[in-house]
Parts: sequence; structure tokens; C-alpha cells
Amino acid sequence: MPQESPTRKEQLAITVPDARAGHQGAGSDPGPGRPPGSGAARAPAGRAALPRAAGFWLVAGVLFLLLFVSGAASPLYGVYQAQWRFSATTLTAVFAVYALVLLVTLLVLGSVSDYLGRRRVIAVALVAGAGACGLFLAAHGAGLLFAARALTGASAGAATSAGGAALIDLQPEGSGRAPVVSSAAVLLGLAAGGLGTSALVQYAPAPTHLIWWLLLGACAAASVAVLAIPETTPGRAGVLASLRPRVTVPRQARGMLAVALPVMIAAPAVNGFYLSLGPLLAAQVLGSPDLLWGGLVIFLVAGTGGAATVAFRGISGPAALLAGCLALVAGAVMTLAAIETASAAAFLAGTAVAGAGVGTGFFLGAYRILSALAVPGQRAGLVAAIWIIWYLAFSVPVVAAGVATTHFGLHQTAVVYSAALAVLAAAAAGSFLIRRRSRPRGPAQRRHTRPPDPRSDVHGAARIADLAIRPRAAAAVTRHAVRHGGRPGSGVMPGRPCGCGCARRWRQGGVHGRCCRASGTATSCGGDR
Repeated sequence: MPQESPTRKEQLAITVPDARAGHQGAGSDPGPGRPPGSGAARAPAGRAALPRAAGFWLVAGVLFLLLFVSGAASPLYGVYQAQWRFSATTLTAVFAVYALVLLVTLLVLGSVSDYLGRRRVIAVALVAGAGACGLFLAAHGAGLLFAARALTGASAGAATSAGGAALIDLQPEGSGRAPVVSSAAVLLGLAAGGLGTSALVQYAPAPTHLIWWLLLGACAAASVAVLAIPETTPGRAGVLASLRPRVTVPRQARGMLAVALPVMIAAPAVNGFYLSLGPLLAAQVLGSPDLLWGGLVIFLVAGTGGAATVAFRGISGPAALLAGCLALVAGAVMTLAAIETASAAAFLAGTAVAGAGVGTGFFLGAYRILSALAVPGQRAGLVAAIWIIWYLAFSVPVVAAGVATTHFGLHQTAVVYSAALAVLAAAAAGSFLIRRRSRPRGPAQRRHTRPPDPRSDVHGAARIADLAIRPRAAAAVTRHAVRHGGRPGSGVMPGRPCGCGCARRWRQGGVHGRCCRASGTATSCGGDR
């Protein structure tokens, strides 16, 4: 069901894993009389800027490229391990360094493009990506691998924050295109990086060098092309003050965070395991030394996650959360059975189902529900907390799995890991259903509920979360509010007299409402049948 497009600031919070998602960029206000995102873009002196549409897709391509660089290392871990004979613990530690540096970059540098400009930060991210490729080319041991992955994480973190903000700035007004394109570019970049690199490593010459030379050239070319992107955020002072992370969980979001926490741990833990130990597990389960299988596993887990965020973006947050939990349980059980029976078909199918569960359960479910529970002034700190959970769960369990692999073997570790993921996802689904059933839903209870206070931001946030459960109701309330000059997204929608008669009740999309007899303004009673 189509839903109302999120506001510009809400899109940034949803699209970009940025600790400062609630901050207002310098270029966000284009000036009196101009719509947001129009007229503010400018090119460097003496250089023609690309059209806004071309700039939008160029930024999306850059984001895809730098996440391709991030995913390219995963199929090579096994090759490096065989050449330099380091343990599975070292392998997973190399992967964890990438995730932790990416997290720190987002928390500390997430708002830098608001002060230095989008184009400049994106260009620096491309230079960092090229530098990481150079370090991979020069590596002759695990030491430079750590450095290369750390620089890759910094590059990806800077690109996702500045690039996601630039996409919002450059998208056609009111299209809501940026969140979908940004999420797809990130996940599909990781997927294509894993699959493309594994194909080159298996069938092309110079397996540990060719891919990095190609990506080095691509990053160098993109760093020049990106200078033609229209600049939407002129520089301003205050960059040092923006480096302080703010992490908070509003009181009204803590209960839902506790309910969703198991799936918020399980989802990134799935991705982390497949991006680090997945190729080695694929070779063991499928009984084939062909590295293309490892790339296919990475492609399935990340690609189906990206496809799910696009295909199911119209469903409600709670429905996505529940569906994602069930998909994670099913995927983990199928993978566990495949490991025990050495079934290639079951292993690939379980990987794809688990990947879809990541996209729906975390991105469309938990993230969307929690971000709706915070008012704008609280959203930045909540988004930071969500991404701290994501990247810690993305890296810490993988390191533990690496240590376990060293002592107990990959087969036994994968079995226990899959079982733990299934338990976490099932716990999240069960606790979510219990929470929904415990909420008062009877008509009499709703009819006698005390009207919400329009001055209360907390109640307004709770109303947003309530409407997220009923997307048709949310759309109807918003349409009625806008039609009568009201304010969507709050429990009471003050506005000019609606003119439909003070005592007349209205019904649209399953939502009952009335006109306040005292003021003649539109209000919502929140009832549904």
C-alpha cells in the first residue's frame, strides 16, 4: 500500500547509517521562496556541473563502487590465509577491524559533509578507497591486511554518510527515491563485490592483484568525475563541534528496543558470518574448491537483503519485523540442515532466505519502527544507538566464531552459530507478538481513552508508531489533516476549520474521526474497525 513520503530529515535518518541523522545540513535550507534541494546546488568555479539527475546517479554509482571495494576482500580471505598461514581468529579479526572502523567513522565524521560539503567528503572517501586498494596490492602479510581493511572501513563510512545525504539533496522533490537507491547501492555493492571478485580470483590471472588494480583505476576515475557533482551544501563553520557523537535511546523507544534487540543482533551477525567465513564454509559444504561458490554465497546473503528492502518497502514496520524474524529462523534452520547433510541446494536456499530476513527484519522492521518512536530532536541519538548495535553484532560474534573455529573446527562452529541465530530470531518474534497482544485493542477501551495532548512530543511519537501498525490508517489521517490544514504525524491535528460540520463524523480508509465542536478543527480519535 503506498505510504506518504517521509520528510527530508526522516529520509536521511532512515537511509544513512549516520549518528547525526537528525542534524540539519547547511545546504538543507535553500533560501526563501525555493523548495528544498532546488537551486542550492552549485559547481566549482570554472567547472560545469552535471544536471541534478545525472549527479544523483553518479553519487549512487560511487556508493556502489566503494561498497564493492568493501565486499571484494571477502572471497580473498581464504587465499590470503592459505598463502600466509594465519589462523581463523586472525581472519575474523581482520574483518572486525573493517566493521569497527566503519562504525567509528559514522559516529565521529557522520556530519562532516554538512560543514565541508558533500562533494569534498565523497572525493576524500574515493581517495581513501584507492589507498586501501594500494595497501592490498602491497600486502605480504596480515599486518597490511589490517591497515587495508581499516582504510576500507573509513572509506565506506564516509561514503555512506556523505553519499546518502547527497542523494537526498539531489533526488527529485517529493519522490522519496533516495532511501531505496541508497540502501540498494550499499547491499548490492557488497553482493557484487563478493561475486565479481570470486570470479576473477578463480578464472583470471594474478588472483590477489588484478581485482585491486581494476578497483584502484575505478576509484581514481570516479574521484575526478565526482568533482562535477552539483554541490548542495556550502561550507560553514563548526566542523569540530560536529565530531562529538551523541547516543541516546528515548524512554518511549526503550521497550520496543528490548523487544527487537534479538533480531537486531541476529541480522547483522548473519551478514558478518557470511562475509568473513562464508566462502570457507561454502567450500566445505559444497565440496568444491571453486571460489565462485564463496562469491555466490556472499551475493545471495547481501543481494537478497537489498532486493527485499526494495520489493517489500510498502508493508508496515511490524509486519516486516515479524516476517524478517520468521525468515531468519527458516534460513538458519535450512542452513543448519544443509551443513549436517552437505546439501548444496539447501545451503544456497537457506542463505538466500536468511538474507531476505536481514533486509526485512532489520531495515524495514526494527529500524523503521524505532526511528518512528523518536521525535526529531531525539532521532540522531537513537539512530546512533541502532548502528552501534548493528556494527557490534556485525563484528563481535564473528570474532568469537573465528576463535571457536580454531579450537573446534568450522563445521561445529557453523552448526552452533546457526542454532544461536534461529533462537535469537524466534525470541524476537515471540516477544513482539506478546507485546502486540498485551496492548489494549478493544473498541470500548479506545473510545474512553483520554484524548492525546497535542503539545506532547512523546505522545506524538507514540501516535506515529501506532499509525505505523496500520499504514492505511496513517495515509488516511495524513490526507485528512493536509486537506483541512492540519499537521500529520501527531495524535491531534490542529488546523483551520475543516468546514465539514462540527458534529459530523468522517470515515476514510478505516479511520474514524470527528470535528472538534469547540474549535472546528480536524482531530483523529484513533478508532479503527
